[in-house]
Order: sequence, then C-alpha cells, then structure tokens
Amino acid sequence: QVQLVESGGGLVQAGESLRLSCVASGSILSFAVMGWYRQAPGKQRELVAGITSTGITNYADSVKGRFAVSRNNAKNTVYLQMNSLKPEDTAVYYCNARPLYGRDSWGQGTQVTVSS
Repeated sequence: QVQLVESGGGLVQAGESLRLSCVASGSILSFAVMGWYRQAPGKQRELVAGITSTGITNYADSVKGRFAVSRNNAKNTVYLQMNSLKPEDTAVYYCNARPLYGRDSWGQGTQVTVSS
C-alpha cells in the first residue's frame, strides 16, 4: 500500500488561497484516481476533487470554479489549488489513492482553517 503525505494546510482569511500537496511513496500512475477529501467537525468525509490517471478531473459543486486539482506524475505528487477560500472550507483535507482493484490508501490529513 502506498504512503501519502499531505502538506500545505494552515490558517488563512476568507478570500485567500492555499495550495495543498500530496506526495506518494510510489508511482501514482498505478492508481485509477487520485483524490482530495475533507472532513469538517461533526460532518462526514466528502469528496472535494479527483483526477484520473488520464487527467480527467471532477469537483464537488461547492468548490467548482475555486479549486483546481492537478498532478505531476514524475514527482508522484498531486496538488489542490484552493482560491477564494470561505469559512465553510474549514476542514481536515485528506489525500486518497484509489486503485482499479484493492483498497484505497489515505494520508494523515492536513488542517485548513479559514477565518471570516
């Protein structure tokens, strides 16, 4: 199972930007989808954005037009560029690697806090 390490979280004000990074211990080309999820206190974990091995992306409606997911296969890294952040974006953000077969891998999470 691949190990995933997220970074880039922090405390920002509403309207500001952050870029999250997720570095995998192995090649991300072997995964069908690399994704970002988030979990706010008292809420279920939800999908934020995903990118397939062929570069197809999808986003939660709440972040469309503000967030952008990308990948650098040579660096085994997936990014989440978050612009125009809102207080409701506050959550722990998790990186996910989903293979065609087998279990998903998860990172340990990185906290994003947006103040109003």
